[in-house]
Amino acid sequence: MTESRSDNTNGPSLARRLGLFDATMIVMGGIIGAGIFVNPSVVAQRVNTPALVLCAWLIGGLIALIGAFVYAELAALRPGVGGQYAYLRDAYHPMVAFLYGWTLLLVVQTGGMAGAAIIFGRYFRELSGLAVSEQFVATAALAILTFVNCLGIRTGSNAQSALMLLKLAAIALLIGVGLSLGGAPRTDEVHAQVGASSLAGLAAAMVPVIFAYGGWQTATFVSGEMRNPRRDLPRGLFIGVSGVIVVYLLVTYTCLHALGIQHLANTTIPASEVMRLAWGTRGAQVIAWGIAISTVGFLSQSILTAPRVYYAMARDGVFFKAVGHLDTRTRAPVVAIVLQGAWAAIVALTGRYEQILNYVVTIDVLFFGLTGAALLVFRARQRRGESEPDMSGVVRVPWHPLTTGIFVFTCWSVAVSTLVRYPQNAGIGVGILAIGALIYPLWRFRRPSRTQPESLD
Repeated sequence: MTESRSDNTNGPSLARRLGLFDATMIVMGGIIGAGIFVNPSVVAQRVNTPALVLCAWLIGGLIALIGAFVYAELAALRPGVGGQYAYLRDAYHPMVAFLYGWTLLLVVQTGGMAGAAIIFGRYFRELSGLAVSEQFVATAALAILTFVNCLGIRTGSNAQSALMLLKLAAIALLIGVGLSLGGAPRTDEVHAQVGASSLAGLAAAMVPVIFAYGGWQTATFVSGEMRNPRRDLPRGLFIGVSGVIVVYLLVTYTCLHALGIQHLANTTIPASEVMRLAWGTRGAQVIAWGIAISTVGFLSQSILTAPRVYYAMARDGVFFKAVGHLDTRTRAPVVAIVLQGAWAAIVALTGRYEQILNYVVTIDVLFFGLTGAALLVFRARQRRGESEPDMSGVVRVPWHPLTTGIFVFTCWSVAVSTLVRYPQNAGIGVGILAIGALIYPLWRFRRPSRTQPESLD
């Protein structure tokens, strides 16, 4: 492989140690965090019928599945370091890729990590009873996980896979216990169905849904450390996203079954409420442990994957040179990992979960759409006979360009909707994007001339 560019061909390279199981666990671990334990209540507040709540999660799942097909084909075209960063760089211009990496570090990835860490803080306080702020707990968790992932890709992946299996066990317990309950009173659901629901409410509900489904794309960041990325990454994307859709629909149905639409809309800890109905205070404590483990697993996956983008940026000469340093023993981008963890801690200390949710989703789905459109660019180049990798034997996006267009349109619609509904919070992300556009020329002018690309084999 020669996908990664570098002006430095000396020193260690990233280690190819990950397979299909690792890819699947990374995909699922990047999606399933604390969001599914919290966001069903947020969705219920915006669409007040059970049918629309489930519809929102199903639509979000189908969009994520289309996105998985898109990213799988892109991964086969560009299997090197950086994933989404490389797709944007090669489809458009290095500046577009830089802006993605810039916002990933300052808004998207670190914002999502901070939001998840804050949720972990909430449940930790419920478990421990300690009089500490959720921001303090969030910062401590980020620091510990940053250290663990500095030990190398194999250590980080093993820890993340173990945490993923534990969180699936906790979710299975929630579903089994919740469905065993008698169910919420029917009058609750009848009253809710009489209330006003609209397409505008469904559109608003897609913000937390898209946030909860987000994260599968981060598996592409570690493609340069997979033994066979063209084969294992697409398979991991399909298996992982499909599994998460089933899990999310079951969890949401369980919460509706046990709590009813009104109770679900009025609580901020729906999973704990379900377990409290079944097993009392002890049940709430049990699921709180499960949620804590789930959040830790999501944070570990985030810290494991995204620094490879900052590493690729540094090797391209558009970020601090030190960020492109690999530890000689672990062959991990330690500086990039520490930088990300430190900034996520700052975001966690300065923002609330709801604010973080809005400005993360706006920028995230904006680049989702751009990445989907990148496939249109690569397909057009193939039709013109330009040099692209041989795609024989690789699963391609079904019903392209219709499905790819739907994915792009949906992503950009959610971005515009969030910006209109929450202009102040979403505007933070847009402002950081604009600052990046002003800073990029400074990197371009100081970038040294490139020599041969770095080999990742």
